[in-house]
Amino acid sequence: MPVVVLRDFRPGDQPVFRQLNEEWISKYFTLEPADLKALDHPEAYILASGGAILFAELAGNVVGTCALIKMADGRSYELAKMAVAPAAQGQQIGFLLGQAAIQRVRDLGGTRVYLESNAKLAPALALYRKLGFRDLAQPLASPYARADVQMELLLA
Repeated sequence: MPVVVLRDFRPGDQPVFRQLNEEWISKYFTLEPADLKALDHPEAYILASGGAILFAELAGNVVGTCALIKMADGRSYELAKMAVAPAAQGQQIGFLLGQAAIQRVRDLGGTRVYLESNAKLAPALALYRKLGFRDLAQPLASPYARADVQMELLLA
């Protein structure tokens, strides 16, 4: 079984970050202005404000990604733009990325991970629950029309 290598965003990664996310978003939904901000300008929108972007590689090829966007309270991070290439799905890559993202939030001193999803993405919701996320009792305002599920993981 090939080894999954996790790494941080590097200069030149924006096209693959966009492609992986555009692929799944376009399959189920439509790209929205909030998507384009993150996908076209990840350094400015995600990294410059204290966030992170992680990648998963198999045999030297990027097959998955996820972003952590630092939220306004300074202690919460939004887990966003998680994608695994269709050919690499079913190999625990999303789970490995999720675990690494949660650990990164801990390393950054964060106390909460928040995410938005959609009820029709059942495999993604199952993954988030496996990682320990719980549904938010009171939904927050979202920039995404497709977001009908909001979850959080509180880090002790």
